[in-house]
Amino acid sequence: MVSRRHFIAGVSAVPFLSWLSLNSAYAATPATILVMAMQLDNMTSLDPHESFEGTGNEICGNLYQRLVGPNPAKADEIIGELATSWDVGSDSKTFTFHLDPAAKFADGSPVTAEDAAFSLQRVVALDKSPAFIINQFGFTKDNVAQHIVAKDAQTLVITTDQPAAETFLLYCLSARVGSVVQKSQVMANQQGDDYGNGWLKQHSAGSGPFTLRAWKASESVILESNPQHPQAGKIKRIILRHIVDPSSQLLMLQKGDVDIARNLTTEQLRPLQKDTHFHLVREPVSRIMHLSCNTAIGPLSKPQVWQAIKWAVDYDSIQKNIIPLTHEVHQSFLPKGFPAALNDTPFQQDIVKAKALMAEAGYPDGFEITLDHYSPQPFADIAQALQTQLGAIGIKVQLIAAENRQVLTKMRARQQQLALTVWGADYFDPNSNTEAFCVNTDNSEKARSRTLAWRCSWSNPKFNQLTEQALHETDAAKRIALYEQIQREHRESSPFIEMMQESITAACRKNIDGVSISVLLDSPYEKVTKA
Repeated sequence: MVSRRHFIAGVSAVPFLSWLSLNSAYAATPATILVMAMQLDNMTSLDPHESFEGTGNEICGNLYQRLVGPNPAKADEIIGELATSWDVGSDSKTFTFHLDPAAKFADGSPVTAEDAAFSLQRVVALDKSPAFIINQFGFTKDNVAQHIVAKDAQTLVITTDQPAAETFLLYCLSARVGSVVQKSQVMANQQGDDYGNGWLKQHSAGSGPFTLRAWKASESVILESNPQHPQAGKIKRIILRHIVDPSSQLLMLQKGDVDIARNLTTEQLRPLQKDTHFHLVREPVSRIMHLSCNTAIGPLSKPQVWQAIKWAVDYDSIQKNIIPLTHEVHQSFLPKGFPAALNDTPFQQDIVKAKALMAEAGYPDGFEITLDHYSPQPFADIAQALQTQLGAIGIKVQLIAAENRQVLTKMRARQQQLALTVWGADYFDPNSNTEAFCVNTDNSEKARSRTLAWRCSWSNPKFNQLTEQALHETDAAKRIALYEQIQREHRESSPFIEMMQESITAACRKNIDGVSISVLLDSPYEKVTKA
């Protein structure tokens, strides 16, 4: 048995204070209340076993703890949250977690292995969108109670159906879907056989640094400090205000109505850079902007055309002139900050090389093609830049702008030609994006697994095999090396042109400190302070 030991952290509680009606004098927010302006309209649930949107996951991260989590200071290391240590059986199928006996839920009840077992079993039973992250280990509604067992109050045993890489299991458990909920409170609010899902959408039952006071859809979220969490802070209440317009967010920040604005554009961020009343916290997140070629379309079936496009794009110009404060050039499918991510940028614009590749593909005079893209900025401007740059090598691009969901619906039906879209990782393990960009073992219209590779009608046996090999490699160093190999070969011989990685910038008033955002949108509110 191999033991892994790590640590945990937290916050405190407060009486209710109303702060949603801001006065006309624009008084500064109270010292014990943190107010953020951000777009909250993509949230559908705050049940951590159902939530699958970035904002909802960020909030759930402040309401719940998991057994383990990624070390924010070192991406390839897992640290304990509720688990103080864990053991890995020699069969690589048995994983034993030892829970912190001091951990408590918000009502003071101890967090037990029974709560942890119930939580993971609940994920499988509910079978909501993020359940696949846990189900990858062979769990089903019929067998999960035998595979995930509380041995005693502080000992949880997880048995996978096949040998599993320790890092893969731990990273999956570190996803938001691995949150531990209080069994007694959730089941006391069960309706029918919903495992308390209806109630937990708008309530909390966790051991995280905050509890959920209220959520009004497309209006606000109010969190209160959890008195049972060990890391008490001076911030007693967090108010998230749904402000759609970035210009309104900027005005509220400048007036002192909010402490932090989360959705400012590059043009709005520029003047704040030199304003001593504010400071910016910028961190890359796991959203990769990329071009993809539907290989079922004649010219786009040619590897030389994929390569020509990669060399035709002027990545630096797009980043510097259109999105300098919100994106950075990134040319691999694993985001910066992920284990095994490659951060070098081997491609730059080379028109001569791109034209030679077009001629080699049999298209010396180019061809006509359509490009689907999201209609909001900055995608419209980027699409126009791509239209000009691809035009320089003879590819005549017709732009088709549409809402995000319309573009994705078209891709899911494989009706696109070229597409400019964004992909975000589902969990903090290299397999998350590797499977999406590389695996397509059934290219038929009836395929069950419809990855990005499938959407582009691209199936390559070598990448299918390498991804499977990396997934099950139990040696951590060899596993990382395999993912690095896959990325290098993928960017040279796939129909995907990875271009940019998005960054989120939090614009803060000068008295705010401790704001942090991780690659998977983990934002620990308890670390924030106000001077």
